[in-house]
Amino acid sequence: MKKKVIIDCDPGMDDSMAIVLACKSNQLDVLAVTTVNGNYPVAVTQINARKTLEMIGHEEITVAAGLGKPLVRETPKDPFTHGKDGQGENFLPAPTMPLSNQHAVDVIIELVRANPGEITLICCGPLSNIALAFIKAPDIKDKIKEIVAISGAFGITKYAYINATGDNPQSEWNVFVDPEAADIVYNSGVSFTAIGLDIATHFDVDFTEGQLKAIQECDHREAQFLAQAIKFTHNRGYGAYTTIIDCLAPAFVIAPEIFTVFQGKVGIELGGKYSVGNTVLERRAHHAWDNMTTIDIADSLDYPKLLEMIVHAVVEPRR
Repeated sequence: MKKKVIIDCDPGMDDSMAIVLACKSNQLDVLAVTTVNGNYPVAVTQINARKTLEMIGHEEITVAAGLGKPLVRETPKDPFTHGKDGQGENFLPAPTMPLSNQHAVDVIIELVRANPGEITLICCGPLSNIALAFIKAPDIKDKIKEIVAISGAFGITKYAYINATGDNPQSEWNVFVDPEAADIVYNSGVSFTAIGLDIATHFDVDFTEGQLKAIQECDHREAQFLAQAIKFTHNRGYGAYTTIIDCLAPAFVIAPEIFTVFQGKVGIELGGKYSVGNTVLERRAHHAWDNMTTIDIADSLDYPKLLEMIVHAVVEPRR
């Protein structure tokens, strides 16, 4: 039986690739794509979500737009760019499929209530929509199977901070944009797996020459989308990992066996000139704080299997 999921995201080229991976998996049933302010304003992210679904022939999936700003802060400026179109300058055609007339938060609430205990939330952007859903309808917290999120930087590997994506030395973008929302969701009691920059921006998240050749030579639109996104990032001095960071969230739901996780106590830093949005991991052997929330944190990954999964998703025929 397919796993029921909602993808909450802020496309973004890597969010777009996460949508492709999830929708082309024979193990996931994507009930909706909800979008949020993050990499780009929500007016752009909802368009990019619809563009992506049309690119892969999944116009039947509901797309709903959500929050246009963080819960209590103004939107920060992203130090990284996904290009003029937010999709690695692929410039996909304007979408023709409709945008839902419901707010993303209401779509999440209704779907969770209709499918109690069955839905996994795959979160690839700031957690604003999820936090507001919990505020508006706290009963759904007990009805969500799990949340798997691209979220945080925990200092497990050097890549957490070498490739920090927020706009301070050690933060991750999704938490940095809306730390209050992250604080609400992390502390909600819902089963939460964080896939942080420690493994998501690891330099092993890179394609082999053979894989790049297969992507570049495939005439599927999603393969050409990824090829152009990689070209765009390479031209700016970034690794290919920047095009597929968010793919790790659906990959975890599809194949959790290729990841290892541990339970860690974590707090979200809500203030501080140098540390707002940091995900602080308590690892002390003595005098550790007991009042921090416990979540699952991914700390390793079979990168060759991840890359094989992504390549297969973009070059395989559509179902």
